[in-house]
Amino acid sequence: MNKKMRSFLIKSIIVLGLIHLAYFCYGYFKFTGIREIDIYTEFYRFKFYDDVSISHFFITGLFLLIVLILLIRNHSKEKYSTLTLIKIGTALLFIVFLSLTFFMSYSFGMNAKFKQELSVKKFNADKKLLNVLNPFLYPGSNYSSLSETLFNVTNILYPKPYPVMEVKDTVFYDPADKQYFNLESKYYSIDTLKMLTTRYEKLKSATNAVNELLGFDQQELQQRIISKNIRKDSTEIIFRGAEVNPHYDDDICIFLENKTLISPVYGEDIAKQQRQNAIDRYKLLYKLNQDSLLQSFKKLDSLLKRYHVESSINPANLTQDVFRFRGKDQDQLGQIRNNFDRNKLIEKIKNLNRLFYDPKFFHPSIREIFFIVLFSTWLFGFTIFVISTYLRRPKQSALA
Repeated sequence: MNKKMRSFLIKSIIVLGLIHLAYFCYGYFKFTGIREIDIYTEFYRFKFYDDVSISHFFITGLFLLIVLILLIRNHSKEKYSTLTLIKIGTALLFIVFLSLTFFMSYSFGMNAKFKQELSVKKFNADKKLLNVLNPFLYPGSNYSSLSETLFNVTNILYPKPYPVMEVKDTVFYDPADKQYFNLESKYYSIDTLKMLTTRYEKLKSATNAVNELLGFDQQELQQRIISKNIRKDSTEIIFRGAEVNPHYDDDICIFLENKTLISPVYGEDIAKQQRQNAIDRYKLLYKLNQDSLLQSFKKLDSLLKRYHVESSINPANLTQDVFRFRGKDQDQLGQIRNNFDRNKLIEKIKNLNRLFYDPKFFHPSIREIFFIVLFSTWLFGFTIFVISTYLRRPKQSALA
């Protein structure tokens, strides 16, 4: 490849770089903000009818046409070896690729503005706040007995001795008459014991040692084991511990009977997140003064406004309601003043998760068509160039 051809290809790539920069800036300044993000939001999907697609079509077509004309006019009289033609063809394929991907720079520009408005760190802080406050934000009907899957003592993670497991026993009123019976629930703490595997094997064969360690004999321990995990040289035993009465615990209220997450923080262990959220929630309810919960609800109010979620939450009123119902006054729980569009919030978080962790800069819907256009355009242009070099060489020799 001679110096003249190399210079032409480099200049073409520089011009394409400037066009890509222009599309990046356009995408950056055109991003409408997280307020407008919804289920249909993509960083870019080639649409064939909007300003990006239309301008893309004309700029790409014009640029490639000019490149082809200049190639034939100024560079087709040279005699190129097969290796040189392969190098030129590779460079032209790269130029065609760059000329067909302005929409991707537009996408990166939108993504850059999106990340500037809402960084990963800030988004994770928002999700943590929502996960901590989640049990306070259900409609009143969800706190009734119809929602035991959400608000159930087996969902309590903090404080100790929780979490607990429920064991139901059948109690017959008359042992001789099996038709009349009642189901009674008992709750036991779920405890964890970690030890070296060699020590555990010794304990299995030493009833007295187990009795001293846990307060019950070997046979009872085997009956109480829920699961046993062996990791390298240690054994972790999760077993049913002492009986507890969460319904009569003054430090347990309905808001602690929920461990669900609106959206987990990406890349972190979900169980650890649930436990930490439960600890933070317990502190807000039982350890800190009301101002701490009030400030949390003020942050929530700001978050809902930023995400453009319709809300009529009054942080002061909601704080009063939470502390009133914390004191077991659940008769009027359906009147808790926490009205906002919960479905819109969950949808917004889901869409933000998608844009953060599964962005479609090169959308699958256009992938097949893109490669067909890429290789057909390149093959068409390169074939014309090769034919031109073949046709123009004999004329040059005859004149000589």
